[in-house]
Amino acid sequence: MAGDIDKAGVERAYARWAPVYDLVFGKVFDTGRRESIKAAEQACGPAGGRILEVGVGTGISLPDYARVNRLVGVDLSEPMLRKAHQRVIEHKLHNVEVISVMDAARMALADASFDVVVAQFVITAVPDPEATMDEFARVTKPGGEIILVNHIGAESGFRKVFEQGFAPLARRLGWRPEFPFGRLTDWAARHGGVRVIERRPMPPMGHFSLIRFERLDDSARRAA
Repeated sequence: MAGDIDKAGVERAYARWAPVYDLVFGKVFDTGRRESIKAAEQACGPAGGRILEVGVGTGISLPDYARVNRLVGVDLSEPMLRKAHQRVIEHKLHNVEVISVMDAARMALADASFDVVVAQFVITAVPDPEATMDEFARVTKPGGEIILVNHIGAESGFRKVFEQGFAPLARRLGWRPEFPFGRLTDWAARHGGVRVIERRPMPPMGHFSLIRFERLDDSARRAA
């Protein structure tokens, strides 16, 4: 539910993670990162497009995008973004337009200004996932895509019990381990301007998912 994670808590959590984030999570999240980049580039086509990465963090994924794509990265954590700025300079990433501190649920970005929005391991770590998804849809062009990679909570069995028990501690670390896929499908149905086009399991052990949404244009929206 919205409000069970607070913005200040997220900022504190990721300020603590910033110095070691790449070392701790780099390999664990590598497949999901690369698959989300591949999906974003396929959505943009060979000529490239304008891609927004929300929760860009330390910028670990930025060098992996083809240089034909124009990139904007936003994150709530200033300590994480300092490392992202360093990475942009070190790798001479001239295709990165801007790296900026922003709240994902209130982005200072124009409507329909991106071909693709990518959010890797973000949606379970924001105070209001539905408001954040609204923002993703707002800034995505009709016909564009929203691409998430995230841990999705188990629907039954031991893992569901474990995730529910672990949830109070996980919230102090800045995320929701029990986040259900139904929150995303319910959001899409209420929004009316998007539709889920893919959900694909990701390593390790399928506990993560790559989820793609299409931003509908007016004609497709009426047909839906």
